[in-house]
This record gives sequence, C-alpha cells and structure tokens, in this order.
Amino acid sequence: MEDWKSTYRLLTQCKHFFHCRLSPNFHNSKPFCLSGSRYHCSQPSELVKPYIGNYQQEFQTFKHLPVSLGTNPWNRCRSQYRCFASQATIIQRRPDFSTISSEDLSYFKNILGERGVVQDEETLDAVNTDWMRKYKGTSKLMLQPRTAEEVSQILKYCNSRCLAVVPQGGNTGLVGGSVPAFDEVIVSISHMNKIISFDKVSGILVCEAGCILENLIAFLDNQGFVMPLDLGAKGSCQIGGNISTNAGGLRLLRYGSLHGSVLGLEVVLANGTVLDMLGTLRKDNTGYDLKHLFIGSEGSLGIVTKVSILTPPKLSSVNVCFLACKDYASCLKLLLEAKRKLGEILSAFEFLDHGAMDLVLKHLEGVRNPFPSSMHDFYVLIETTGSSESYDREKLDAFLLHSMENDLISDGVVAQDITQASSCWHIREGIPEALMKAGGVYKYDLSIPVEKMYDLVEEMGVRLGASGKVVAYGHLGDGNLHLNISTPQYDDKILSQIEPFVYEWTSKHKGSISAEHGLGLMKANKIHYTKSPETVQLMANIKKLLDPNGILNPYKVLPPSLFTKS
Repeated sequence: MEDWKSTYRLLTQCKHFFHCRLSPNFHNSKPFCLSGSRYHCSQPSELVKPYIGNYQQEFQTFKHLPVSLGTNPWNRCRSQYRCFASQATIIQRRPDFSTISSEDLSYFKNILGERGVVQDEETLDAVNTDWMRKYKGTSKLMLQPRTAEEVSQILKYCNSRCLAVVPQGGNTGLVGGSVPAFDEVIVSISHMNKIISFDKVSGILVCEAGCILENLIAFLDNQGFVMPLDLGAKGSCQIGGNISTNAGGLRLLRYGSLHGSVLGLEVVLANGTVLDMLGTLRKDNTGYDLKHLFIGSEGSLGIVTKVSILTPPKLSSVNVCFLACKDYASCLKLLLEAKRKLGEILSAFEFLDHGAMDLVLKHLEGVRNPFPSSMHDFYVLIETTGSSESYDREKLDAFLLHSMENDLISDGVVAQDITQASSCWHIREGIPEALMKAGGVYKYDLSIPVEKMYDLVEEMGVRLGASGKVVAYGHLGDGNLHLNISTPQYDDKILSQIEPFVYEWTSKHKGSISAEHGLGLMKANKIHYTKSPETVQLMANIKKLLDPNGILNPYKVLPPSLFTKS
C-alpha cells in the first residue's frame, strides 16, 4: 500500500508531466536549454572568478622566466622546466624551437595587418591562461587569421622558422590543451566565424571553425534543427575546438560522438598545406577517411578551419524528470529499464551522488532540493525528446510506474513547466561551479564500464578518508564518470594519494583516462594507462609524418619524450 501511495504521489500529486510544445517561448527561452547548461557566458561569471583566481595560485608551482624579443633565455638555462601540479607533469622546453624576432613580427603584420597581431599584455595574459587557472604559458604573441589561406601562410612560415604554435578556440578546456606550455605562438581562430551554408533537406551545416557553439545552436533552432552536440561551455567554446577535442557532452547518448556527426573538414597542416576534406556526403567509401585523424587530435596534427556536420531535426515533445535512487545498483537497473521502455525518445541519462547534491545545495544560490523532506544517496536526471506528446507521455508514465513498483525509484518529480525543467538541469550543470566554490578540487574525466564505475568512487573515499570529499557525477548513459576530490586547499600529500592510483585503477578495469576532455598537457605522459606501447608509437609516427618539426601544439597529447631530438 505504501508503495502505491508513493507511486500515486510521483505520477499525480505534483502534476508531474512536462510536455514541451513547439513554441518560441520554450525553445528560445534564455533560462532553459535542452540537454544543457543555463550558463551563457563568454568567460567565467563574476561569481566564479574569485574562486578560480584565489586557489589556483597554489596550483602553479612554476616560476615565469622573463622573455624579450630577439633573445633566447632558454640558451642561458637549458634545464628550465615547468611543473603543472599533477604528478609527472614536468616538461622541459625544446631547445630547437625558435623565439619570436622583430622580423617575424613584420612578416605576420604584412599578412594579417596590425589588428591581426596581438601583443597587448592584458589580452595575452587571458589567452595564456586556461579556464581553470591551472595552466599558464608565457606567449608574447597571438595571431588572428580570418581565412584558411592566412592560417596556411602562418604555419608555413612558422614551420620554416621552427616556431612552435598553439591553436586556440574558445579556451574552455580542462587539461591544458589550448594554452601554451612555454612561449609558443597562439593562433586564434575566433575571427573565422562564418556560417557558409545550410541544407534544410539533408540537415547538413557547413561553417568555419571559429563559430561559437551556442550561436550555431541558435541558428539551427531558427531553422528547425538542433546541434548533435551540447556542452555547458557552449557560450564560449567553438566548433573547431569541439571537433579537435572530440567533445562529448549531454547529447552523446542520443546522437553519438562527433566521429559520426562530422561529415567533412578543412584542415591546414604544419607545412601550410590546406587539406580539403570538406565533403557533405553521408556515404563516401573512397580510400582512407582521413578526417577521423583530426577529430580528437587536439590540434597536434593540423588546424581545423572549416566543418561540415550532420544536424538532426528539432523535435517538439520534451520531458525532464529528476529521480532519487537508494543505491548505485538501482541507478544501473533504472538505466536498463529506460533504454528498454523509453527507447528511441531517451535523450539524456545523468547521475549524481549524495556528495554532489550536498555541494550544490550548500554553494549555489537559488537551488532547492526537489525532495525537501530528505536527502538520498543517488539522483538521476532523465530527458526524453520525441515528436508525439501523447505517445511520449504514455511511454514515460509506464516507465515511471514500473520503476516505482519495482523499487528502482525512491522518489521523483517530473518538470511541468520551463522553470522546473531549467531547475532540474541547473542542479546537474551547477556541480562544477559548486565544487570550485567549496575550495580546491582535483578533477578526473574517466570512461569506465558502468557496472564498475562507482566502485572507484567508493575505493577513493576509503583511500582518502577525511582528507578529501569524493564527489561523483556524470553521463551514466555512456559510461562517463566525472570524479572530483574536493579539499579545503591543494595539498601534495592528497595528490599523491589520488595519483597514480586513479589511473592505475582505470587501466586495470579496461577504462579510459580521458572520456571527453582530451589529454592535453595534463595527461600526455599518462596515455600508456589506456593505450598500448605499439599504439602510442604508431600515433607518434603519424605525428612525425604530418608535423616532422613538431611545431603544432607541442608537449600535448603524446609524451614529449617521444619527440626529443638527440
């Protein structure tokens, strides 16, 4: 009887069905975004800035060496290196790389004009620093090309001079892949932001790589389509960077990875060659599909300048529900039932644990507990997207009723309006901000078989004891765990307890040490935990073939030791 009362409350008392109607007020509403964050910032918000600014000073254990044009301080001190607050993330600048001269500046200004050559200290400070304030380079030059031909001229020249280059998009990465390690030239593609074409019949979008993801989402929304990619950083990140890191995000469960959505690319190689692979065909079985080499290569093989991507039509019926589960096993069973009973309309399946919910409630203003009377051990956010409101409602009703009757759900609410749907997503997407407000945080983006995923969280909790609060959330639908260790401040002793244990555990259970953030500088030396020596060596051979001087995004993705010249 009690189970039935709970089920009845879940399905009726709160008017628990939210049915998205095809109206401008829903799809264009600023506070709400399907499968995504409510934050639309071109940079960290004013609320976030103090926290990432205050604690990251402890994270930076290196000292900056003054650099001036026409001199090479590295010749004076060849042993200079950087340590970036992660075990074994210690690198030494390659002595064969040149430094910027006045002649170089003149050449770049001749190509790009004065406005395309940036030497302003304040601007450079921003682009030298990653969003988390964890990595900071000392580049004295940022170039802003507007065409693929200008990118080609830049790279051809830099290759001839052995000037190292860092391609940069929105600079929203979390592993140090988009900022210099030392004094590399920053090549920003932000001004390459035109939409070239859109075919409403096929749904194929062609655009330049500097287009901001949120702008593409808005453009497609007006056309009756959606981007197959959605990220919390959509207000800043750029499609070229998304592709270069093979970004995952909240829609991967429904639409798959960018390896399936991207149909073609235009890429500029290190020697300036413009590689035209900008096809718009869904079928092309002529030889090697080379575009896949550049998806996820983090700008280490070439700079993406144009993109063609397949976009699905926008559907009119959306439901969002926030559910409580008693244990992780119930979350897994709920996922299986969701796949079976919701099937083709299931578009997101996110989870967070008690620790994540506790942090959000404590540190984010305006967040309310969906279940005020109690806290639960696990929470699941489910979104469905379909074309028939009545059909989707029937399927969701049956799923929720079955889940309650089988004790998979302890409690739950289904959003009945835009505000409630937005509030559900705000809880899930507000976790990173809450973690930053709580103090120091060690972040790990892992792909682990779902049945083993929470074992790592529990083992890490036992390992750290009272020294750190282990918080877990992520994309349960595709096996992506965001493991976070929240501490009052950064401590090398705590780090030594986390690493290399977290990587060894992931490797032992056949997981990946990077699910969607990439390797960047943080994990370049740790790739062997996921890839075999033979695989890594083949990757290095490909890198040497396409970029023999190693000028493109050096020290990232692969261990720098593979490219040391004797």
